[in-house]
Amino acid sequence: MIITQKDIGGDKILNKLYIAQGDNPFKMTIDLLHKINPLKGKDKDIAIGIKPNLVCASPASEGATTHPEIIEGIITYLLDEGFKDIKIIEGSWVGDSTKNAFKVCGYEEISIKYNIPLIDLKDDSYIEKTHKDTCIKICKTVFDLDYLINVPLIKGHCQTKITCALKNLKGLIPDNEKRKFHTIGLYKPIAYLNAIIKQDLILADGICPDPYFEEGGRPERLNRIVAGFDPVLMDSYAAQVLGYKYNDIKYIPIAHHEGVGNPIGDDTEIEYIYDAISQPADDIVIVQKDKKYLNIVDEADACSACYSNLVSALEKLDESGITDKFADQICIGQAYKGYKGVIGVGNCTSSFDKFLPGCPPSVDAIIEFLSNIAGDDEKKSTR
Repeated sequence: MIITQKDIGGDKILNKLYIAQGDNPFKMTIDLLHKINPLKGKDKDIAIGIKPNLVCASPASEGATTHPEIIEGIITYLLDEGFKDIKIIEGSWVGDSTKNAFKVCGYEEISIKYNIPLIDLKDDSYIEKTHKDTCIKICKTVFDLDYLINVPLIKGHCQTKITCALKNLKGLIPDNEKRKFHTIGLYKPIAYLNAIIKQDLILADGICPDPYFEEGGRPERLNRIVAGFDPVLMDSYAAQVLGYKYNDIKYIPIAHHEGVGNPIGDDTEIEYIYDAISQPADDIVIVQKDKKYLNIVDEADACSACYSNLVSALEKLDESGITDKFADQICIGQAYKGYKGVIGVGNCTSSFDKFLPGCPPSVDAIIEFLSNIAGDDEKKSTR
């Protein structure tokens, strides 16, 4: 891997990442964009879409959502460069409100300040596109854009280990399509979605992401924003930072095979844009936590929101030693619809003897539900 600090101007180099380190996301974003000059030669009338990660209504400080200062930096840069047709587009995960996320995460203020529309893709129609054997419904607004700026987080995920540039495009499909992705396996659909939708620029938020789970709550200070043009390269870098090899993230090799991009390698160039910074590209590597409590979960086609809430609940219960007290597996996921079982979480397990309703049920509700079951099981074992 080649580490440089030289100024090469505004050339678009696919096999290169640009890193700004610090604690001022707005300034870091502006500096990165001036460094790489990504829209050089573009018509000022093009339609530009900015896609953050607003998976849920959680402030960026919790590690789940894109910092609004980064979005504000992008908008400021674009307006200063003469671009005016700009919109922020997003569809939060199943069970959460995008409009509420816009409000809680500070995006409504940005919209008012700069007169930039917020597009809730949950209200959008869709167009069907096919890649190989897979037909995917994609929100229509995406096809009205001339230039897509993807602004994901470098963060963990309970099902795919990480989420960054490739998986962030899942917010561009309708909720029923998100559910379908989980029923047919996430990895190939994510890769195929990226073969259909081209991201023109990526600015990955690594300020204080949650490196373990997508819903946040365990932020780690990484103090960086990473810019690039190749989502496969970006995600393989993110995997490295989060303590994995890129092959551990199953959709990355598939996306590479489908021609979406290339993973990080010996010839990848990493440029730290601030002269005073000279750390290597692997200066921060997260050590992933042991999650033995997942051994009591039987997951089958669960949507991210439902499964994430269960994992968060189990993590908290594990700290109290409660996860060792379950005599039966905890089942979750769409594949359990209509099936009988003992313990189920979510509406899809409504036929189970003991099930918690919700789509998704909240973390607190799951904690209470499972605590009561663990208490009942313990009483039975002492009789």
